[in-house]
Amino acid sequence: MRKSLRAAAAGAACVVAGAALYGAGAATAGQSTANSTHEPYNIGLLVKDIDTYYGTTADSNGVYQASPDSPYAEDLARIDADAKRYIDKAARKAHRHGEKPAVVFDIDDTLLLSLDYEKRYNYTYNSTTWNDYVNKADRPAVFGSPELVRYAEAHGVEVFYNSGLSEAQRAGAVENLKKVGADVNLDADHMFLKDKANPPAYLKDCATPGTWNCTTVQYKGGTRKHIEDDLGYEIIANFGDQYSDLDGGHADRRYKLPNPTYFVS
Repeated sequence: MRKSLRAAAAGAACVVAGAALYGAGAATAGQSTANSTHEPYNIGLLVKDIDTYYGTTADSNGVYQASPDSPYAEDLARIDADAKRYIDKAARKAHRHGEKPAVVFDIDDTLLLSLDYEKRYNYTYNSTTWNDYVNKADRPAVFGSPELVRYAEAHGVEVFYNSGLSEAQRAGAVENLKKVGADVNLDADHMFLKDKANPPAYLKDCATPGTWNCTTVQYKGGTRKHIEDDLGYEIIANFGDQYSDLDGGHADRRYKLPNPTYFVS
C-alpha cells in the first residue's frame, strides 16, 4: 500500500496529538505549564527539507526537477559507485562458477523519478492521476540508474525489472525507460508487472485469477524466487527505493535508493 507524505504525517499527528492531550492535561500545582505535546515533525518544514535534499527546481516548462548537485544526487553517486564495484566482482565470480548472474531493478523512483508528480499533487496519491502520469512516459531518470543498467548488461549480467506498475502501464513504462537510455531487456520475459486479472502461477499462494492478496513483499519476493528457482539465475543484486522492494530474500545484496516522498508497505 502506497502512503503519501501528507497522509502518513496527518495520521501520525492525530495519534500523537490524541495521546499528548490525554497525557498532558492542565498544569498542576507542581508545575507552571502543561506537559509537552510531543507533536510530530511539522509537515511544512519536512517539505522544505525534501526540496533541499533534492535541490528541487521547476524547469522552463514548469516541471519539477532534482538538481545534479543536490545531496540526493551525491547519495545516488555513492550507491552507484559501490554497486558497480560489486557487480564487476560478483559477475566474474558467478561466471567462474558457471552461474547466470542477474540484477533486479524496481522502476518507480529507482529508475524513473516521480518528483514532479509528488510536488504537483502535494505528496498525495490518486490512481487516476498517477496512471495518466505514468502513461505520459516523460519522467526523467533517477541519476545514474540508466548507466547502472547498461553497466550490468555490459558485464554479462542479465537485467530484470520487478515493479508495482500494472500491466496496463507496461507500454508507458517501456517507452519512458527507452527515453532515458535504460533500453535493456524491456520485453515481457524480463519486466515483471502486476497482473491482478491473471497472476502467474508462482504467486498462487497469494493470488488467483481475479483475486489479488499479495503484499508488496510477497509479490516482489515471489517474483525474485521465480527468477532464481524457475529461470535459473543467481540474483547478485536487487535495487529499490522502498524496503518492501528489497525484503523477501532471493538476492545476494540489496541496494536501497533514497526516497523521502512516500512509503510503500
